Amino acid sequence: MDWITHDEDVWFDFRGNSPKQLTPGRYYKGTVDGFADFGVFVDLAPGVTGLLHRSELDRRLESLDWESGDTVFVQVKNVRDNGNIDLGWSIRQAESEFRGARVHDPDGDADGEPIESEDRDGGPTPVKKTPKGAPTKSRKANGRESNGTTGADTTANETAADADVSADASDDRTDDTTGGEEADQRAVQAADEAAVDAAAEVAADAESDEPPERVTVDSLGDRVDERVRLEGEIIGARQTGGPTIFEVRDETAVVDAAAFVEAGVRAYPEVEEGDTVRLDGDVEMRRGELQVETEELTVLEGEDAEAVETRLADALSEKARPDAVEPLAAHDAVEAVTEQLGDAAEAIRTAVLQSRPIVIRHAATADGYVAGAAIERAVLPLIREEHARADAEYHFLNRRPLDDPVYGMDAATNDVTRMLQDNERHGEKLPLVILVGVGGTTDSLDGLGLLGVYGASRVVVDAAPVDPEIVDEASVLVSPSLTDVDAGGLSTGALGANLGAVVNADVSDDLSHLPAVSYWQDTPAAYADLAEEAGYDADRTRELREAIALEAYYQSYQDKRELVTDLLFDDTDGGLAGHVSEQFRIKLDDEVETAQANVEHRDVDGASVAVLDADSYSHRFDFPPTSLLADALHRRADDERPATIVYAMDELFVRTSDDVDVRAVASTARDAVPQGGITAVGIRQNRVEFLSGARDNVVDAVAEAVVEQL
Repeated sequence: MDWITHDEDVWFDFRGNSPKQLTPGRYYKGTVDGFADFGVFVDLAPGVTGLLHRSELDRRLESLDWESGDTVFVQVKNVRDNGNIDLGWSIRQAESEFRGARVHDPDGDADGEPIESEDRDGGPTPVKKTPKGAPTKSRKANGRESNGTTGADTTANETAADADVSADASDDRTDDTTGGEEADQRAVQAADEAAVDAAAEVAADAESDEPPERVTVDSLGDRVDERVRLEGEIIGARQTGGPTIFEVRDETAVVDAAAFVEAGVRAYPEVEEGDTVRLDGDVEMRRGELQVETEELTVLEGEDAEAVETRLADALSEKARPDAVEPLAAHDAVEAVTEQLGDAAEAIRTAVLQSRPIVIRHAATADGYVAGAAIERAVLPLIREEHARADAEYHFLNRRPLDDPVYGMDAATNDVTRMLQDNERHGEKLPLVILVGVGGTTDSLDGLGLLGVYGASRVVVDAAPVDPEIVDEASVLVSPSLTDVDAGGLSTGALGANLGAVVNADVSDDLSHLPAVSYWQDTPAAYADLAEEAGYDADRTRELREAIALEAYYQSYQDKRELVTDLLFDDTDGGLAGHVSEQFRIKLDDEVETAQANVEHRDVDGASVAVLDADSYSHRFDFPPTSLLADALHRRADDERPATIVYAMDELFVRTSDDVDVRAVASTARDAVPQGGITAVGIRQNRVEFLSGARDNVVDAVAEAVVEQL
C-alpha cells in the first residue's frame, strides 16, 4: 500500500481501541477532552486519550482557540510502554489543509481506505475564544501563583496603547491631501473602538478570575463542563501512569479529582490523606464516571479548615445514624437488641461515609451466607451512592466466608496482611470488620486482638450466647445474650437480615424472605409468614437454603457474590435454586443412605447414641461436609435416640435434640482420657478436637459425657 509512504500528508480516522495500535508519526483527527495547566487532553477514540503538552504548541496555551468537544488534528509522537500517548502539534487544523484522509482500523477490513472529506474546500477551522478550563496567567498552576499582571490586563493595556499610538500618529500626520482629515477621523474612531474592545475583554477576564461557586459533590451530575469549587477531606490519593487521582469527600458524597504534572509524577505532593482542602476545577464525564479536572488544590488551615471539618462531622453524624430500628417481623430476641442494632448500623454507615473498606466475615454455611449476604445487600447501594467510581462496590466491600465458624489467627492474619498492604500501597484506611456468627466465643479472641492491635474496628453480630471476654474486644457487639431475653429460636441469618434492614431500610423488602431461608427446621411462624408474603413459600425457602448450602461448600473461601445474588435475590422463577438444590439432595441423600447403613448404635447408660466413623463410611473431601452430614443424620433419625456423634481422624461433631454444653462435654471427657488432647474448638458447631491416636477412647468418653449432661 503506497499510501503508507505519505502518512505525513494525510490525516487518519482511528477506529481501534488500544494506544498500542496507533502509529507514531501519523496525524490523527481527535476531539478535545479537557484542559490542564500543562496541556490539552485529546480523545482519538473511545478510551484512547493522549496529551498534547504545552511545550508542543506553537503558541501560548492560554491563547489556544480550542474548546472542549472541538475536532482537532494532532500528531502521535510516541506511545509509551504504560499506554500514555504523547501528541505533537499540527499546524494544519482543517481537513482541506491535508492532501487526503484514510481510515486506521487495525482489526477491520476498512484499514487504509480513503475518506471523502465533506469540507475539502471548507477553509480553516473557525477561531474561537479561550476555552473554559484553559489556564490564564492569572490562575494558579499546581498550587503556585503566577506573578505580574494578568493576561487580560496585558492584552487590554497593549491594545489600548496601540490605539493611542495610532491616534497620536494621526495627529502628527501632515494633512496635505483632501483625504487626510478623513484618515485622522478613521484613526480616532479605531482607537475608540479598540479601547472599548479592550475594556470588554478586561471585564470578561476579570469575571473569569472570580472564584467559582462552591458546590457539593452530589450536585456535580448537573454541572458537567462547569468550573466548580469543592471543600472537603482527602480520603485517598493514588498515582496512575498519567495523573494523580485524589478522592475528595464532602458532606454529601465522594468524587475523584485528577491532577496532572506529567505522566506518572505525583501532583501536589504536599497534599496527604486526611487533609482538609479547597479544590477548584472543571467537572468532566470520563468513561461514564464523573471526575473533576483539578486547576487549583489548596490545603486549608485554621478557621477555614475547622469550618469544613465541622460541616463534615455534623453531616456524617446525621447521615450515619439510622432514622429508626424496625425489626422485619415480631421476634422478642430481635426487639431486645434494637439499640445494639442501631449502634452496629451506625458503625457500618459511618464506614461507608468515611470511605473505609468493610470486610464481612461469616461461616461458609447456609445460615452464615444468609447473614453475610443480607448485610452486603444493604451496604452496596450506599457505597454506589457515595462513590462515583464504577468499581467502588468491589473496592470498599469484601465478604470473606470462613470454613470454620471461628475467627482465629489464620483468618485474622490474612485480613491484617491485606489491610496493611492496601494501606501501604494505596493509602487505604483500615477496614471495619464485621464478624457475623463467627466472633462471639473465646476461640476468636486472638484474632480479634490482632485486629485491635492495628486499630481496626470490629462489629460482632451473634445470635448465640457470646462469651464475656468478647465484650471488651468488640467495638460494637450485637447479641441477645447481653439482654434478659431468651434468644432461643433466633438464627444468625435472621439477626443478620434484621441488621441489614436497619442499615438500609430501602432494601427491607429484598431481605424479608431471608430469615426463613436460614432455618433448617422449626422456622418461627413470623418469619415463615413474612417469606410467604414476599412470594416465597416453604418449598422455595427450602430450595434456596439447600442451594446456598451446596454452593457454600464449593470454593468456600470465595464470596461468589454474583452467584449468591442470583440465588437469593434475582431468581424470580426459582429455576436456578431448583437446579442447584436438586444436586444438593442427590449428593446428601446418597451420603446419608450410606452413612445410615453403617451407623453404630451404642447403649450408653441406658440411652441410645448413634455413632458414625466418617473416615470409613463417607467421602470426607466431597459434599456434604462432616458437620452437615451430622446434622442430616440426626434430623432423619427414625428412633428417639438423644444424640448423634460423627467422628473423623481428629475431630468429632455432637448433635443432640436438646441443648448441650460442648465445653462441659469436652472437659468431662478430658478428665476421663487425659492423654487424648480433647478440646472444644468449634462451639457453634459442637465440635471437639482430639489426638487421633486416642480416638476410640475419646469417642467413648464424649458419648458418656453427652448422655450424662442430657
